[in-house]
Amino acid sequence: MQRRTSRWLLAGALAASGALALTGCGSGFSSGGSTDNGALTSSNKALTVLIGSSGDAETAAVKSAVADWSSSSGTTATVSAASDLAQQLAQGFSSGKPADVFYLSTDALAGFASNGSLLAYGDKLSNKGDFYPSLVKSFTYDKKFYCAPKDFSTLALEINTDMWKAAGLTDADVPTTWDQLETVAKKLTTADHVGLGIGGEYARVGAFMTQAGGNLMNADSTKATADTEANVTALDYVKKLENDGTLKFAKDLGAGWGGEAFGKGLAAMTIEGNWITGGLQADYPDLKYTIVPLPKGPAGAGTLQFTNCWGIAADSPNQKAALKLVEKLTSASDQLAFSKAFGPMPSIQSAAAEWKKANPTLVPFLDAADYAKGVPAAKGAADVVTDFNSKIESLATSDPKTILESTQKNLEALVK
Repeated sequence: MQRRTSRWLLAGALAASGALALTGCGSGFSSGGSTDNGALTSSNKALTVLIGSSGDAETAAVKSAVADWSSSSGTTATVSAASDLAQQLAQGFSSGKPADVFYLSTDALAGFASNGSLLAYGDKLSNKGDFYPSLVKSFTYDKKFYCAPKDFSTLALEINTDMWKAAGLTDADVPTTWDQLETVAKKLTTADHVGLGIGGEYARVGAFMTQAGGNLMNADSTKATADTEANVTALDYVKKLENDGTLKFAKDLGAGWGGEAFGKGLAAMTIEGNWITGGLQADYPDLKYTIVPLPKGPAGAGTLQFTNCWGIAADSPNQKAALKLVEKLTSASDQLAFSKAFGPMPSIQSAAAEWKKANPTLVPFLDAADYAKGVPAAKGAADVVTDFNSKIESLATSDPKTILESTQKNLEALVK
């Protein structure tokens, strides 16, 4: 279950592999692939699709959707679930024989786009105007919209309703501000469980940064913004809750991630993405909980979003068919089917109403799309975030400003 909660870890692996493949990969399409005159390549060759699957349900759903497209289009396409997506993508690019279509993370985009491995096809999509703008921004590199966001996730606040009632709290006490979160976390903390238990990492703590008006980098990952006062305010707040004993990181609770701490009753609240619902249903089916938006900070509402896109290889001999396949896979019908099968939220706005109707308890996750911020996507950012995470683990006894100044220097080195 943990791999479903830490999808951004895969992003880091992809980014690292992208760096390894920077020499000798791609076919020299410095302008983003396709033929010399800008037209998409076309042939009668079958398409290969490479995915990084969360499990059998996801693999089966993608295979079914691709098979439907093959049947209607007449173009053969096969789906493979990678055992190591990062490694297999890098090997494919370096050999000049990559998969035609594949999962691609935000962190991997810059590395593979900068060396010509990817086709920049976003502006050719018939449904390009339907994607959430923040997702389009996540997959825009050097002012080019490279690939169609395939789905996304955001963070929200999960509350154990039994513990909530036991603490004498009601619906009127659901926190909508930092002060209120601090108050209920204190009331929920007992000798048996902490009020709030979260992952000790940027991918969770970063949500507080956005609520304070900050983030590690700007929206298009071209400028480091780690050492801003907004981020200091956010880490100061988290540190205060830690030192008050009302917030603990999952590791300190003996859990692998926030969802486990929450499921085991070690924390009355946690901050996780919409993937948590499947994990809780599988491992803790009797747990009663509710999902609410993250409380607003000094700058208002804020959360982080996580996403992947459907990449198309610059070396694909059949880009025209690949584009048609991606348009089908990002259609409302396919995305809603994927959501039902394995839980992601549709990346297109036209599917929102139907998704909300089918998932009324998960609406806070999708509503957050209006203000969610993406994670750093600069080439090499994953390594910097890994270092930042190691420092966050000891936040309770560290100086937030010192942590952020160090991270600022590391990020600045990436964008010089």
